Amino acid sequence: MSSTNQSSVSEFLLLGLSRQPQQQQLLFLLFLIMYLATVLGNLLIILAIGTEARLHTPMYFFLSNLSFVDVCFSSTTVPKVLANHILGSQKISFSECLTQLYFFCVFGDMDNFLLAVMAYDRFVAICHPLQYTTKMTHQVCALLVMGSWVVANLNCLLHILLIARLSFCADNIIPHFFCDVTPLLKLSCSDTHLNELIIHTEGAVVLVTPFVCILNIHITCAVLRVSSPRGGWKAFSTCGSHLAVVCLFYGTIISVYFNPSSSHSAGRDIAAAVMYTVVTPMLNPFIYSLRNNDMKVALRKVLNMRFPSK
Repeated sequence: MSSTNQSSVSEFLLLGLSRQPQQQQLLFLLFLIMYLATVLGNLLIILAIGTEARLHTPMYFFLSNLSFVDVCFSSTTVPKVLANHILGSQKISFSECLTQLYFFCVFGDMDNFLLAVMAYDRFVAICHPLQYTTKMTHQVCALLVMGSWVVANLNCLLHILLIARLSFCADNIIPHFFCDVTPLLKLSCSDTHLNELIIHTEGAVVLVTPFVCILNIHITCAVLRVSSPRGGWKAFSTCGSHLAVVCLFYGTIISVYFNPSSSHSAGRDIAAAVMYTVVTPMLNPFIYSLRNNDMKVALRKVLNMRFPSK
């Protein structure tokens, strides 16, 4: 079998979020506001953690990495949507489509892995506080993040290479606002069984394993292993906001990629995609900062440096 792509399609058409002009204007404004909130909120977190010495701990190191990844994750899809609306174009070339899909996959996987790493960090802090400094050293933290990047890139490279070998013969209309793997497989005139098999096996392992670990760590290990009721409630309160983000992120992704193809609908997939590509990265700064006193203090210092009161 030839490894080269025999596609006769040189570009795709992204239908976007809506075909109604009035809805398009509203959605453009909404996406712009959410994207700016995502970028500003996450950059503030990165800046606050970088400038505040008290926040130079493993938890905030992982949080700053998550904020960086969230900015990149949203930036792989939302700017293209906004640019297409402004330019009145729906076109995206074949190479641009694969590039967008690759980075979308990488940053999505990194979100997945970092949520699991942060859960493990909280597990060690709550259940093994006396051993925390010896278990979560700088070397361990760096290794966890670097390992996540390596696995994410290898995983996504596999999916991109499998898609690049497919042929796209005639239909080039993608009923989505970005190049996602599910609508691309539907457009292909090649046999996509191998792609679907890899998604539902290797992809499921990469996604579901961290999800199960997070749930076990937060619910079983972090809460139930705290003996006193007051301590248990405090642990649950600490983990509650993290669990809310986790359930929103994983729930929408699983509903899109791990349901039978016959149950997919463009409208539902788009709505779910908006949740994990736009809404979740926007919510992370608020969830991880508004209930954290140290982060509030650091953010106030950053804002006072940038906008000093007269």
